[in-house]
Amino acid sequence: MTTNSSNIVWHKASVNRESIEQRRNHKSAILWFTGLSGSGKSTLANAVNVALFNKGLSTYVLDGDNIRHGLCKDLGFSDSDREENIRRIGEVSKLFLDAGIIVLTAFVSPFRSDRDKARHLVKENDFVEIYCAANLEVCEERDTKGLYAKARAGQIKDFTGISSPYEEPQEPELKIDTGLKGLDESVDDVISKLIKLNIFQ
Repeated sequence: MTTNSSNIVWHKASVNRESIEQRRNHKSAILWFTGLSGSGKSTLANAVNVALFNKGLSTYVLDGDNIRHGLCKDLGFSDSDREENIRRIGEVSKLFLDAGIIVLTAFVSPFRSDRDKARHLVKENDFVEIYCAANLEVCEERDTKGLYAKARAGQIKDFTGISSPYEEPQEPELKIDTGLKGLDESVDDVISKLIKLNIFQ
């Protein structure tokens, strides 16, 4: 989606990202958690958020369900609507990045091309793709909302993993089998990766 208006000019911030990062003593980043519904994206993102907050870092979690209550409440779950949903999230995440915040996104984001577009909005190393790789069987067992059962019964159309595809990341910065690893160990894996990327010490 593009704008054809010639009256729009990008305004530079009066306080730039680098100055904010120096003040807060950590870099900003986009932590993009992706995986099937029930793979533990939101659970892991929120646990990592707590761990980072306890270290004194500035963070925010963008959760898929919460976003669809507001910013994306006009969108459904067709392929085109999913694409637009992720496009908006990518742009919002970039704003958080520019504000010097570590933003954690928890979205199925099933299509590789959409995740790549979000990645290409920012510089190299600003985007950390974290693949929550629990398999379909595990995700169905965890399904407290009964969404998979409804999808298999044909009550939910375009449901990722059942009637709509999920394209696994080819080269994520981090892949965690959230079906086998516990939450604490998974959080440690994410924190260790962020330290290696020099997001913080």
